[in-house]
Amino acid sequence: MNGLHLHKPVLFEEAIDAMNIRPDSCCMDGTFGRGGHSGAILERLGEGGCLIALDKDEAAIAHGRKRFAGDDRLRLEHCSFADLKKVAEKHGVAGRVDAVLLDLGVSSPQLDDAERGFSFQQEGPLDMRMDRSSGQSAAQWLATAEEQEIARVLWEFGEERFSRRIARAIVAHRREEPLRTTTQLARLIQRASPVKDRHKHPATRSFQAIRIHVNRELDDLREGLRQAVDVLATGGRLVVISFHSLEDRMVKRFMREQSRGEVMPRGVPVRDASLKPGVLKLVGKAVRPGRRELEENPRARSAIMRVAEKRP
Repeated sequence: MNGLHLHKPVLFEEAIDAMNIRPDSCCMDGTFGRGGHSGAILERLGEGGCLIALDKDEAAIAHGRKRFAGDDRLRLEHCSFADLKKVAEKHGVAGRVDAVLLDLGVSSPQLDDAERGFSFQQEGPLDMRMDRSSGQSAAQWLATAEEQEIARVLWEFGEERFSRRIARAIVAHRREEPLRTTTQLARLIQRASPVKDRHKHPATRSFQAIRIHVNRELDDLREGLRQAVDVLATGGRLVVISFHSLEDRMVKRFMREQSRGEVMPRGVPVRDASLKPGVLKLVGKAVRPGRRELEENPRARSAIMRVAEKRP
């Protein structure tokens, strides 16, 4: 999730170990970021191995091309992990990938760069796009969305209990002047929230919800999980790190459904041995950061990692 120049990604060693990398493995990193995971993957790969890394953020891809210039084992693609299968087919590795890693959410370099508009703690343009070369910015969406739609997004993606009040305030504000900056929106949300949480800024949930909506993060995750199964080889690992309850519920449900196999109606005289097994096998239990990592990086507090392996 985070740039290696700042600190290690959350659950760093755990994720790399879970990928079960061999020197000749072919791996896909669906969320390159600043190359923290990719760098560690390359260290475990031999000359015959390969790594295909994807990222929506053009700045991340530019950083990767500079940082790993000359390493022919790495191929970088500027796109979402919702395009995993297309990218794997392009490079001739569909069905032969040994590990897929998805480290979800926004990266620390993105959060810490005020110009990206992800943080309510810094003054910056209200953008929030991971891929600034396409799609609507947060400001553009808030300028045109219906009040009911804004409230729905805040509730569904941010679990914001004052979603209707905040949506009403946004629409009232834009009649007078457009929302252009992060601090403008943060102050508006703060005024619209009747109850303040001592441990969380009132804008936290709304910023998260708007970011998820603008970037189609849950749609991409749904598609990325499905395609990860298609590109994996038999015995290949799918490793997913989530930072939001909606993401983790989706990952947990997907892995369980894909591991369950055929389910017959109750009372049908069919032996379990004759039913087709699920395409995935769950590997271990969900993993969370330890106390030491949480002390070093408070942003890790909501992280959870799940791992599954493709069955024959």
